Order: sequence, then structure tokens, then C-alpha cells
Amino acid sequence: MQITEPAQCAGPQLNVKKPKLKLPPKSADCHCHVFGPRDRYPWAANRLYTPPAVSLDDYLAMLDTTGFERGVMVQTGLYGSDNRFIVDAMTAHPRRLRAIALIGEDITDKELRHLAESGVQGFRVNRTAKTGLGFDVARKLAERTKEFGWHVQFLLDAEDHPDLDTLLGDFATEVVIDHMGRPDPGKGINAPGFQALIRLLKSGRGWAKLSAPYRTSRMRPPYGDITPFAHALVEAAPDRLVWGSDWPHVLLETEMPNDGDLVDQIAVWVPDDATRRRILVDNAERLYSFERPVRPSQTAGLL
Repeated sequence: MQITEPAQCAGPQLNVKKPKLKLPPKSADCHCHVFGPRDRYPWAANRLYTPPAVSLDDYLAMLDTTGFERGVMVQTGLYGSDNRFIVDAMTAHPRRLRAIALIGEDITDKELRHLAESGVQGFRVNRTAKTGLGFDVARKLAERTKEFGWHVQFLLDAEDHPDLDTLLGDFATEVVIDHMGRPDPGKGINAPGFQALIRLLKSGRGWAKLSAPYRTSRMRPPYGDITPFAHALVEAAPDRLVWGSDWPHVLLETEMPNDGDLVDQIAVWVPDDATRRRILVDNAERLYSFERPVRPSQTAGLL
């Protein structure tokens, strides 16, 4: 039987434009995926994609150009639940980077504590790809990780869950919804799932990421059909939002955005300076604890 190699992802634009928007000090990009050398961090056999040939240094260079001092790495399914690379990256950049892990139900308490002490702030559940944990397992793991101040991060389509606020509102930890719940432009901001997301944020138990408009937009950049959803979230719950680049935009089959343009789009989504600072700095600090010291990894030095 011939084994089909997972799709090769297009790479991001490395000639990043310097944005017109000047970001406030300590701004954080709260969603990226990073990859290490394959010989040191082997890929999972059941990965969904083959990553572009970019490195952590490329990501940090993008942050430098666009004005971000901080970044949050989201563990990619490329490595499954082997979180060594993100731990090593945080060890190399303890003041600049935090991470979200992928974990399984069989993880030990010792392993959880090691991840927490290394700077991990939560774990991700991918319901869009149907490869992640089920809601019941995620609920159990939330009970086990609440002592670390973690949250559970969900990639899902809000319109598949018109009861999103009740489905996730009683988790032992707070929850974070990726990419604005992947809104459907054809259904608009009054769609049941998107309104449930707003209720979840207003309840004080949930957060959302203003990120990745191209995942569901039906338009070319600057994705004007997603702007009403961003505006609705900012109006409803500005204290429960963070922003993410989604670099390096894996599995994107449409036009590859320039990250400088994505940063300039923040001014369209969040025109008020004070609210922008709240989202980019204050909210990110509350959610990811950038000021909290992290313990060096035992595998430090592999990067």
C-alpha cells in the first residue's frame, strides 16, 4: 500500500512589511505555530500536514518587524503530544514566549507540573479537524490543570455549537476560542453560534482570539466580511479578547497574507487606542502570565 504524504504547506511571506500601526510596548501576538529541526524534534506519523521551511528565528524576526515584544506558541499536531520543542523555545526566550500544549488523558501529574513550570498556560482541543480531545476528556483535564491557572483553548466552528456558552461555561478553567469561533460571513453576527460566543465572553468564563480572518472569509485581504464580527466582539467584551497572527498560516489554500498588513488591520478592528492596548497588552498579560518566572527546561540547549 502506498502511503500518501501529508500536504506541503506554503510558507509565509518572509519579506514582512513594517506596519503603519505602532503597537504599544509589551504587545503580544497570542497565536502562532513554530517548528524545530526535524532531526531533534521528530514529526508525528499521523500529522495532518508537512510544515513550511520556517524556524523559530523566522517567527521572532516577524515579531521584531511588526513591533511585538511577546508571542504565544500553540503546539501543533505536527508533534502530537510531544511538547519538547515549545518547552525548549520558552527556555531559550523565557521573558518573550509562552505556549499552549497538546496533551492526552494519560499525561501524568508530574508531566503537567513540568509543562506548567516551563511556561505552558493551557492545552488545546481541536474539534474542527476532528483529531483532538472530546469535550468530556477536555473537561476532566481542565479539573486536573486548574491548579496551574491554565485554560482550555478550543478550535471549533461556533455555528456547530449554538449552545457554546452552556457547553463550555461550566468548565473548571476558563476557555479560549480560537479565530473568533471561525464565523460564517453568510450567516452574519446574529447567527446562533456567534451570539453564544458573545454570551460566553460576557459571562467572564471565556475568551476569544481576534485572529485568522482568512479561515472563513469569502473575500481577498483585508477580509472585509469578517470585520463586522471583530467589531461585534470588541463592542461586547473588550476585556475578554486577545489578538493572534496565526503565523505561518498553515494549510492556507488562498492568498498568503503579509503579516504587516494583518497588524495594520488591528486598527480597523479596534480603532480606539486605549482598547487596543487593553487587548494587545493587558488582556494578554492576564491570560498568559508573561511576568511570571519560568523554570528552565531539563532539555534546554537543543535549539
